[in-house]
Amino acid sequence: MTWTLYPIAQFAEHAAQWDALVQSSPGTPFLESAFLQPALAIFGTGEETLCLHQTSGQLDAAAIVQRGPKGMWQTFQPSQLPLGAWISAPGVDLATAGAALVADLPGLTLGLGITQLDPRFHTRPADTTTLRTQDYIATAWVDIEGTFDVYWEARGKNLRQNTRKQRNKLQAEGTTTRLECITTAADVAQTMADYGALESAGWKTAEGTAIHPDNAQGKFYQQMLENFCTQGRGRIYRYWFGDKVVAMDLCIQDDTAIIILKTTYDESYKQVSPSTLMRQDEFQQLFDEAKFQRIEFYGKVMEWHTRWTSNSRDIYHANVYRHGLVLGMLNLRNTLLAPAKDE
Repeated sequence: MTWTLYPIAQFAEHAAQWDALVQSSPGTPFLESAFLQPALAIFGTGEETLCLHQTSGQLDAAAIVQRGPKGMWQTFQPSQLPLGAWISAPGVDLATAGAALVADLPGLTLGLGITQLDPRFHTRPADTTTLRTQDYIATAWVDIEGTFDVYWEARGKNLRQNTRKQRNKLQAEGTTTRLECITTAADVAQTMADYGALESAGWKTAEGTAIHPDNAQGKFYQQMLENFCTQGRGRIYRYWFGDKVVAMDLCIQDDTAIIILKTTYDESYKQVSPSTLMRQDEFQQLFDEAKFQRIEFYGKVMEWHTRWTSNSRDIYHANVYRHGLVLGMLNLRNTLLAPAKDE
């Protein structure tokens, strides 16, 4: 395999064939240019490299990589991107493609880290003298099969009882609930301002991770969601208690899956779990709509995920090295640096 390398400034020129390759294996709309271009503009350095591989004139593997320390390269991986910027057609062997790219990257290249790979699209290879894989996180999803009533009845007793109690409490207080789905690009800016107001009032502000219209996170999500809504593939769910927004989900979709990228809620209503009530109504709509095969979370499985599904799979990293000697030296270094065990 031989790769062709381009400066990342030329990504737009190759976006159409990049997107066609992504869409040939549905389920990862966040790897399309509508997501990656604003991510590169806001979180990239401008020094990234676009790598394309063709067989018989057809693109069958592609990646965006950046130079790392000590002769290593890594796929472009801002925290907002659920998987690393590596795509390939079914049947392309990850180890072979990775080794070929390591050989074609410029300068002293000892290896390549391919981050956050999904085994749904890239079969996890066995470790060899030049390749090592490592668990990253387990992620969860919901299969949209049958009716919502059957799905809901299969949820745990606690979830069903708690949501019923919370709805009864709100009804007793005269509070009406409403789920709204925003899909128009012109509405994204104001909706993201609502999202920022909710998240900035919570614990994420103290950690410096809250989305706000004026920070990099806010600008990225606004631009990205405008891109997807323009294509009819973005959704922002807002959940209302009366005339107040209390929870929101940011989502994108392709023909088979809807991805919940971010969730926030009004912490002053924590006792009635507005995000849980929103998700119940949201999932019911998605089951009734019957447009998608699955709902993907693409985040580390948390306790609350397990209330909604028992499905999970392991996302992994792969490191491909130029020579077995490189891996041997790294293993030796790690052994020498490891703390001595007590006798």
